[in-house]
Amino acid sequence: MSRSIATTDHVDRDELRSFVAPRHHVVLVTRRRDGRPQLSPVAAGLDDGRLVIATYPARAKVHNLRRDPRASALVLSDDWNDAWVQLDGTAEVIDLPEAVEPLVGYFRSIAGEHDDWDEYRRAMIEQGKCLIRLTIEDWGPIATGGFPPDLATP
Repeated sequence: MSRSIATTDHVDRDELRSFVAPRHHVVLVTRRRDGRPQLSPVAAGLDDGRLVIATYPARAKVHNLRRDPRASALVLSDDWNDAWVQLDGTAEVIDLPEAVEPLVGYFRSIAGEHDDWDEYRRAMIEQGKCLIRLTIEDWGPIATGGFPPDLATP
């Protein structure tokens, strides 16, 4: 049986958007006060070319980003053995009431249209949600795991 070869595909911004848009499993990396990374598994979407994440203002990732807006995100495929990409950029936290319409965009980017947008907006306000919006400034190659080419054939 042949072994799979690891890949790294360098892509432009349009190809990156095409790759990221349908993928919603993300690990967000922010920085703790002491500089160590803090990782958060999140559901994320792509809205207007920016990674968007709905969360709560009291979460550690929000506190970290308010202090230091630099962030990275690892966008994973649904299949563990499929491709991923790392995004790097600057994040902003949008609080209510300004977050309501960006939260609508977040929902649309993940699940499409809602049956009752007024109900969704009320729920976001009642839950006290906020939105993290990561402007993508750099990204790594779209990668897959596997063997180096010289070790791919047993």
